Amino acid sequence: QVQLVESGGGLVQAGGSLRLSCAASGSSFSINRMAWYRQAPGKQRELVATLTSGGSTNYADSVKGRFTISRDSAKNTVYLQMNSLKPEDTAVYYCTMSVREVVTTKPYWGQGTQVTVSS
Repeated sequence: QVQLVESGGGLVQAGGSLRLSCAASGSSFSINRMAWYRQAPGKQRELVATLTSGGSTNYADSVKGRFTISRDSAKNTVYLQMNSLKPEDTAVYYCTMSVREVVTTKPYWGQGTQVTVSS
């Protein structure tokens, strides 16, 4: 069993920055794709950024140039650096990892962390 624990959310003024972290723990696993999603009140969950095991990244148009996804493979941790934050970035942010355990591969999700950007 693998667990993902998120941290780093909070309240920030518009134009500010936050860095989210998501650490995976467990035994005998490897990580393929990593991603961050977000869900604002009354809206569907949307994909924010992805990072493949090969290092390729992809971003939602709304965050390109402001957010950066990265990883520390030794720590099984994925990060989301968020700069130039806007009020419309306010949401609960969720990390997800595609995890391979022995012969199966399945997605795991973090518990979510609230990001609130004030105007």
